[in-house]
Formats: sequence, C-alpha cells, structure tokens
Amino acid sequence: MDILLTSTAHDGFGPLVLGAAPGARLLRMQADGRIVGDDGEVARDEAKPEVAWATSDLFDPGAPTRPFFGLAMRSQSLRWLQSSAAGTDAPVFGDLVRRGVRLTTSHVQSVSIAEHVLRVVLDHYQGAEQWHEAQRARRWDRRDFREVAGTRWLVVGLGSIGAEVSVRARAFGATVTGVRRNPVGDEPVDEMIGPDDVASALPEAEIVVLAAPATAATRHMVDEDFLGRMGPGSVLVNVGRGALVDEEALLRALDRGVPDAALLDVFATEPLPADHPLWVHPRVTVTPHASASGAGRYARAADLFAANLEAWVRGEPLRHEVTAADLDR
Repeated sequence: MDILLTSTAHDGFGPLVLGAAPGARLLRMQADGRIVGDDGEVARDEAKPEVAWATSDLFDPGAPTRPFFGLAMRSQSLRWLQSSAAGTDAPVFGDLVRRGVRLTTSHVQSVSIAEHVLRVVLDHYQGAEQWHEAQRARRWDRRDFREVAGTRWLVVGLGSIGAEVSVRARAFGATVTGVRRNPVGDEPVDEMIGPDDVASALPEAEIVVLAAPATAATRHMVDEDFLGRMGPGSVLVNVGRGALVDEEALLRALDRGVPDAALLDVFATEPLPADHPLWVHPRVTVTPHASASGAGRYARAADLFAANLEAWVRGEPLRHEVTAADLDR
C-alpha cells in the first residue's frame, strides 16, 4: 500500500504511520512538488497512492498544495483521503467524495479554537489592550472589569468546536445554550435548541459564538435581523466561517452600538484586504484565521490518522467519515 503525505508530515510522524500500516510505502511530496519514495524520486504518473494524508502544513506558505491535491484528483488508485481540517467546503473534497474516494476529517483543532474563543472574550471583558498600553506607559492604572462568570452564552453549532467552547465557558461559570439541527443528547450545554429558536434566544445572549459550517442554509445567517435581535453589551465571536456573517450588515450594526464588539477570526475574503473597514473599526478584533493554530494539533492529527489507518488496514469503520449526503446538507 502506498500512502501520499508531505515531507513535513513524514519527518514528524513517519514511524507512527508505518507502525499503523507495516510494510506501507510512504510517498513524500516535497515543497517543490517532487515525490520521493523509499528508493528515490517517483514520477508523478507512476505514483499510485491508495491513501493520502492531507496535513495542515499543506496550507502554509510555500507548501505543495496544488501538486498534492492535483495528484489526489488525478489518481485512479486513491481510495481514502484523511484531511487534517474539520471543514469540507473546499470543492476538492466534494469532487473526491463524488468520485468514490472515502473522506475523513479531523477535529483536532477544536481544543485550540476553544481556547482562542475564551482568550478573546477575556481580553475584551478585561480590556487587555488597555493593560498593555498602561504597562508601556509605566502607568499604574487599576480599574474594574467584566467577569465571564454568570454570563449567558449562545453557541451556534455544537460539533466538536462548539462542544469544546461550551465546556470551557461553563468551567468559567457561564450558562450555555447550544444550537444544533440534530442533537444527540450528550452535548455539554445547559440547554439545547434548534436553528429555528435562535432568534428568540438572541436578546438574552451576552456572548454569541458562531461555530457552524458554511452551507447554503447558514450563509449570511448573521444578517440585519439577527444582529437587530442581539442585546446591548453583547459580543459576537466568529470562529466558524466568514460566509456565516453579512459583513456589511455587521459594520452597520456595530456603528449603531449593538453588538458591543465583534471578535472575528474568519472572513468572507481571506486574507482580509488591507483596506477593509473591519481592520480599523473600534469595536472589532481581527485575528488572521489563526484560532486553529495550537501547537498540539499536529500530534493529535497524527494520532487520529494512525488510528484510522489501523482501522483501514483491518477493514473497520473510520472515524469522522464524510459522505456525499453530509456534503449536500
């Protein structure tokens, strides 16, 4: 069995992969798109991977993103692709699934995304930038700040990210209402509601976290009506997808003063254009789609791939498999 992976993934986790699939040949794609096997360079038309592991380093600057996914799309031998991303909105994933390639995703970023959410909320409530300014000025500037304890959170999307956010918010003493189309009953929240009940929950929510995928149903779910229902002092946090938010409507709402702040990690256009008004709006915090960048994600992704690879070898079910029906929702 041939397994396609990046040279970075091979260097970090090659022994783990071979431990899960003894005897496999690892096809290492280099930064320049060349493929190297056990016996030297392999021509692209001779590379016939059965399995591909698309790690997060493929989305770093200078990575062989196009050659990797190009080979995956052309390969008639490919049977399964493990992605280190949680989302499936990239067209290549749908194309592969419809071609009969099995696709599994990864939710290993959920921990770092949830920690990011708590950080930006705490920074906003405590006025972290003002502390930094006071330190730079050597000014002893004590003041009160708002606490997370006792706040009411509305987490839209109770997948792995929303669940991790909820666990942490509740640990700080917040009350969490989760939104999920099809609840399974074990969500770590105080109350579960469906998408149709979001409008009635918004006025009481002090923190609204978007952790839903981008679909036809969720595109611009945060529109004039949604924003108009948010209460004074409320905060909008988006770690889902930029397409969830009508950014023009958000800017108008922020100018009116509600919500009080928007803490945004994802945007309709990325990188966010330098002249975009979100950069300079006083009620907006911009981070560059970096909430998933916790260092622990690499080892968690490798452990997941190794577990799935062992299951693949034994002919057992794979974790986090995505079907064509899932993509069409």
